[in-house]
Amino acid sequence: MGMSYLILAGLLMLVSWLVSNRLKNKFEKYSKLQLQNGMSGAEIAEKMLADHGIRDVRVISTPGQLTDHYNPVDKTVNLSESVYNQRNAAAAAVAAHECGHAVQHATAYSWLTMRSKLVPIVSVASSYVQWILIGGILMMQTFPQLLLIGIVIFAATTLFSIVTLPVEYDASNRALAWLENKRMLTHQEHDGAKDALKWAARTYVVAAIGSVATLLYYVMIYMNRR
Repeated sequence: MGMSYLILAGLLMLVSWLVSNRLKNKFEKYSKLQLQNGMSGAEIAEKMLADHGIRDVRVISTPGQLTDHYNPVDKTVNLSESVYNQRNAAAAAVAAHECGHAVQHATAYSWLTMRSKLVPIVSVASSYVQWILIGGILMMQTFPQLLLIGIVIFAATTLFSIVTLPVEYDASNRALAWLENKRMLTHQEHDGAKDALKWAARTYVVAAIGSVATLLYYVMIYMNRR
């Protein structure tokens, strides 16, 4: 059991590294593809929000790389400095994708609503779940209920990873549809944006698979405790 999990964990780590590396290369490639319309990521985001009739969401710049996100609490589209200021296909893809989350919020997209409800649970659970699981394994013969508690908590984080998938894919689909319908990008630029978002989504797929595999591993330990 232990060796099988180590092999699986190793394979998942390898796949995760390969996908992340591929994603990095894709964004570097499409960061060199300058937009013919000359718009920055911030300008694209503001136009997408306006075209969807969203007036109460601000587009702001946030420090760092890959820090782009939509915050439903204060209704802000947070774009990393490179995305906010740059005028290339990669920046357009990321900016439109984050606005896709704003559109989801404005239209009460069910999967986003579910994920938002899980956020406070997962934020607390992620801080303690590994310690509870380790303690549960060490005390499996005397206090097996502790491992079961850890499994239930970890299941919440796994559910979050699974729910994230439709949220991310839908945001990308909304972004690409708007970019195409409004003819914001040339054919080459649009293909680049689509390719970049495809690889970004695959990182979430790998994370979800890894979380499910880990959950099943702990469940099997609990079931075979005797």
